[in-house]
Amino acid sequence: MQVITSARPEWIFPFTGLQPAQFRRLVRLVAERGGDAIADGRPGRQWPLDLPDRVLLVAAYWRTNLTMRQIGPLFGVSHSAAHRVIDTLGPLLALAPVRRRPVDQIAIVDGTLIPIRDHRLAAPSKNYRYSTNLQVAIDASTRLVIALGDPQPGNRNDTIVYRTSGIDQKLAGRPVMADGAYRGNPDVIIPYRKPRDGSPLPAWKQELNDQHRTVRAQVEHALARMKTWKILRDYRRAASTLTDTASAIAHLHNIALTG
Repeated sequence: MQVITSARPEWIFPFTGLQPAQFRRLVRLVAERGGDAIADGRPGRQWPLDLPDRVLLVAAYWRTNLTMRQIGPLFGVSHSAAHRVIDTLGPLLALAPVRRRPVDQIAIVDGTLIPIRDHRLAAPSKNYRYSTNLQVAIDASTRLVIALGDPQPGNRNDTIVYRTSGIDQKLAGRPVMADGAYRGNPDVIIPYRKPRDGSPLPAWKQELNDQHRTVRAQVEHALARMKTWKILRDYRRAASTLTDTASAIAHLHNIALTG
């Protein structure tokens, strides 16, 4: 018996974070990317759920972080079928790469720790858990996520992960703002540091730092909104799937933000 279905609009927002109209646009996009043409991995056997319900299952799994044995019965399928749905449709929800971007677009970048059970990529970090460092960049004017880096071990600091995750190449040629943890990257705009002798900053530098902090706070708000999809608070899947999952959640975040 299926408990949750996309045919009942009242289920959509609590389990996806999207309004019904936004969810329908997302389903159409997944269909355009080939979601409707994918079978169940076995010739001659169709999916037990239609495409809207499969998209809802994936989004609900990310939103709630229920186990497969919990999410499957809610949609009237086995836990193995739920696993196949997530593996197949998850990459189709990923954020599309931005091919053209205004040269003067200001990006804000920051890193966040994603606790993960797969220790092949994770490392003990400052949150006392095995985590990965995920770099996220947003557009300062729209607050939309525009780029993500490849997850790196959580014991690496932001200034290194910025260069090794590939996000620096995605943002190349654009002004990029970040906090003081990105010191050592000359192409990143960071706050002024206090002189080594301990003397206070000049008033004009302090004022610029205050403005910098106000603008930079937007990326911290974006990271907090992305983590309302609770799978980013405790990632139980294979580390190799985190890139697609984080990109898809960034896509859902952008859809929800644009109304």
